[in-house]
Amino acid sequence: MRRILPLLVVVTCALQCFAALAIQTKTVPNGIVKNSYLGVISAAGACTPYKWRVTSGSLPAGVTIKGSSDTKSVTLSGLPTKAASYSFTISVTGCGGAVVKKSSTVVIQAKAVHVVDLKWKASTSNDIAGYNIYRGPDGKSWKKLNVSLAASTLYSDSTVANRSTYYYAATAVDIKGKESKKSNSARAVTP
Repeated sequence: MRRILPLLVVVTCALQCFAALAIQTKTVPNGIVKNSYLGVISAAGACTPYKWRVTSGSLPAGVTIKGSSDTKSVTLSGLPTKAASYSFTISVTGCGGAVVKKSSTVVIQAKAVHVVDLKWKASTSNDIAGYNIYRGPDGKSWKKLNVSLAASTLYSDSTVANRSTYYYAATAVDIKGKESKKSNSARAVTP
């Protein structure tokens, strides 16, 4: 006589499925006309994939929105073309249908009025050709600032906007072009 075993179905879901969907980014940086802009808005909770969209208002002229490959964030990037104040609302929808909205205002200035001066310790390696300097809005997303290698351990960033927070990191590049890992990040807040 054969026994029939009961079928056991197990439904699993990561803990994030039970957490409420939330946009984690509190503010996005301001910008300057004709200077590279980078802002990141991220979410957590519910389940992915997330769907992002601008639901009202408009992004700064010259700035576009692009979702990350894991859909947990969107990047606002481009070269702003017009000085103005831009208000917009971005919504994120989790795979279960939960929707959260976040309103933001970005001010694009005609020109910079602040400078962030950076200084770091020199690499102890003998074959260093120079340094790369990176800036980001959140300490995770980075954009290289320098066009050519910086020869010294000093750098002045004159492309910062008012009332914005920036994170900086540096890397050392050897004579063969190999780049080190990024340094610890430093935070700067402009008035």
